[in-house]
Amino acid sequence: MNYRVIKENNLFLLTDEQGNIISDHSYGLGLYKNDTRYLSKLNVKINHENPILLHSDGSENYMSTILSTNPHQEEDGNLILWRESVEIERKRFINDDVLYETITTKNYFPKPISFELNIEVDVDFNDMFIVRGFQTGNVGKRTGQTVGDHSLTFHYEGADEINRSTRIQWDAEAKTVEENGEIAFQVELQHEEEKSITFMIIPLENVETRDDILPVEEALQKLKVSYKEWSAQLTKVETDYTPLQRLVDRGLSDLRVLLTDTGYGKFPVAGLPWFGVPFGRDSLIAALQMIAFQPQVAKGTLFTMASEQGTKVDPWRDEQPGKIMHEIRYGELANTDQIPFTPYYGTIDATPLFLVLLTEYVKWTGDFDTFRKLEDNVKRALQWIDQYGDRDGDLFVEYHQESSKGIANQGWKDSGDSIVHRNGDYADTPIALVEVQGYVYQAKRGLAAVYEALEKKEEAARLEAEAKNLQERFEQEFWMDDREFYAIALDQKKERVGTITSNPGHVLYSEMISGDRAAKVSRTLTGDKMFSGYGIRTMGEGEAGYNPMSYHDGSVWPHDNSMTLLGLSKLGFKEESNKVMSGLIDASYHFEYDRLPELFCGYESKFGKAVKYPVACSPQAWAAGTPLVFIQSLLGLFPNSLQKEIQLNPGLLPDMNTLKVHNIAIGEGVLSLSLIRNGDKVETTILENSTGYDIVREKQTV
Repeated sequence: MNYRVIKENNLFLLTDEQGNIISDHSYGLGLYKNDTRYLSKLNVKINHENPILLHSDGSENYMSTILSTNPHQEEDGNLILWRESVEIERKRFINDDVLYETITTKNYFPKPISFELNIEVDVDFNDMFIVRGFQTGNVGKRTGQTVGDHSLTFHYEGADEINRSTRIQWDAEAKTVEENGEIAFQVELQHEEEKSITFMIIPLENVETRDDILPVEEALQKLKVSYKEWSAQLTKVETDYTPLQRLVDRGLSDLRVLLTDTGYGKFPVAGLPWFGVPFGRDSLIAALQMIAFQPQVAKGTLFTMASEQGTKVDPWRDEQPGKIMHEIRYGELANTDQIPFTPYYGTIDATPLFLVLLTEYVKWTGDFDTFRKLEDNVKRALQWIDQYGDRDGDLFVEYHQESSKGIANQGWKDSGDSIVHRNGDYADTPIALVEVQGYVYQAKRGLAAVYEALEKKEEAARLEAEAKNLQERFEQEFWMDDREFYAIALDQKKERVGTITSNPGHVLYSEMISGDRAAKVSRTLTGDKMFSGYGIRTMGEGEAGYNPMSYHDGSVWPHDNSMTLLGLSKLGFKEESNKVMSGLIDASYHFEYDRLPELFCGYESKFGKAVKYPVACSPQAWAAGTPLVFIQSLLGLFPNSLQKEIQLNPGLLPDMNTLKVHNIAIGEGVLSLSLIRNGDKVETTILENSTGYDIVREKQTV
C-alpha cells in the first residue's frame, strides 16, 4: 500500500508514505470532508529540503506515526546540519472533524543546532469526482487567504452557494507566514533536546471559525476512550490459530474506523479512500457480517438507509418510490445536480438486502420495536420490489439504467463487462440477477416469520406464498441441466446468461435452493474451476469472459466468499466451508497488515502467492467483515429470537485446536462458548447462556 490513510467519522486524510500530500501521486492525496478536498498540498521540509524517511506504518487507521531524519546539509564547505542529526516525528489523528498533527524534532548531534522547519500547504477545494478524473463541471472559485496570529485560512466560494474554508492553526511562534501557504519555524535545540509544534487543520462550511476545538491531549484522549468503548461492546474471540486471530482483530479495527454517523446511528461506509460515504449494498452487507459481533451497527445502518428511501420516480437518479439508495455524495457537483448522487439509486440489490438485514437483526435481537418503527419503510420496499423491481410481472426483480450518468450493471458486480454470456456477448438489460432473487426470497420469508410472531397472519401468509411462487419460478428459469448449476442472470429476452460464476453462492444463504441442487452448487463453487486455492473466483476458469486479472470476471472477492460461507454453514456443508475459509486465510499471508483486501487476482495458489489486484480499497468494509463471518460459520451460529432458539453446528479448521467466543449478544442476553479439539473430535462447552433460548445442536464435526 503506497499511501497512508486515517479517518474518523466524516473526515479522512490520504497521504503518501512520508505523510505528505503531493500532486504527482497515483491517488488523489488530500484531506477530505463531504467529498471535498480541504487540503491539496502538505509538505514538511527541513531547511527547504525533503527529510529522509525512516519509518512509516499504515497498520493503524485512526493514528499515524511517521519517522524521518535530515539529509546532510552544507554550503560552500560550511556545515549546516550533519546527516541524521535531527529526528523528525510526525503524529497525526482526527477527532471531531479536526486533523491534529504534532511534529516533534529532536537533536542527536553532540552540539546545539539551529534549523528551519518548513511547512507547505495549499487547498484546491476540488470535488472528489474531479480529483479522480471522473467528471468536470461548473465549480466555484478561490477567494483568497487570511493570515492570522497563529493561523492561515484558505477561502472558497462554491457554485453550490456553500462558502468553504480551511483553517490551519498552530501553537508555536512562526518565523514567517506567507499567503501562498509557506510557513517557517526557526528551531534551536540543545543536545538531545526536543521541541514540538502542533497543527490543527479544520474544514469549515459557511462559518469563519469554530470555538469548540479541543486541545490536542484532550482530543486524543477522547478518541482513545471512544475506541475502548467500542471494544468493550464487541464479541470477544480467542483462538490458538494465530492467522485467524490476527484477521479477526484487524477486521474489527478496520470496521471501527469505517464507522460513520450521519444522525441515525453508526454504520459502516464502504471503504477508503474513495467510498467513505453511505453506500447501500456495501453498508448493508458489512452490517450483516458484523451482526454476531455488534448488532447495533445493523440498527444504525437500517435507520440510515431508511432516511434516504426513494419517494418518487426520478430517472436522473434511477429513483423510484420505496427503493433503497446506492450511494450518496455531498460535494459541489452533487449539490449542483451535475451528477445524480444526491443520492443515486442505481442498485438492484440494496432494497431486498435492507429487508434481509432487518429480519436478521430481529432474529438476533428480538427488537420488535425497531421493526415497528421501520414498518412503513418495509411496506414501501416491498411495494418497490413488486411494482418497480419486477418490471414485467414475471416475479423476477430486474435492473435497467435510466440515468445518463448512472451505472449500467446494478448488482454488486457493477463493471460494464461483468454479465457475459457463454459465447462472450454481454447481456442486454433489463437483467434479472440470480442472487437478487435469493435476497427477495429471503426477505419475504423472513418478513413472513416476523409478521407471524406479531400475529399478523394475513401479511405472513401472503409473503410466504409469494416466496414459494418465486422459488418455483426460479428453479424453472435459472437452473441449467447441462451444467448442473444456476445461471448468473436472465437477460432482456429472458434467456439464461449461462456463465459459471460465484453469484449463485449467495442464494445458498437464502435457503431458496436445497437438497441435491444445493450440494451441486457447493461442489462446483469449491471445485477446480471456481476455487483458486485462495478462495472462490467470481467467474469460472475457462469461461468466455474469464480473466484472473479482471475486476469481476475471475478475481477473488473476500466478501463474495463470505456470503457463500453463510450459506454453506447454514446448510451444513462443513467440508466446503472449511475449504473456503482456509484458502482465504492462506491468501492473507501475502497482504499487508493481516488484512484481506477488497479483492485480489484469481490465479491458482500453485503459483505460490496470492496476486494483488492493482487498485483496491484498503481498508474496505465488507472485506474487513469477512473474518467475522469465519467465526459465525465455524460456530454454525444462527439465532432465531422469533422461535426462542439458537442453531449451533460448531467445528474447527484443521489447523485449529481451540476457539473461545465470549459475549455474543443474542436477544436480551449473551452466549459464550468454547471449542476444544480432543483427538478427532471437537468438544463444545457452553460457558454462558443468559438468552433464555434453547440451543439446537447439530452434529459436531472436525
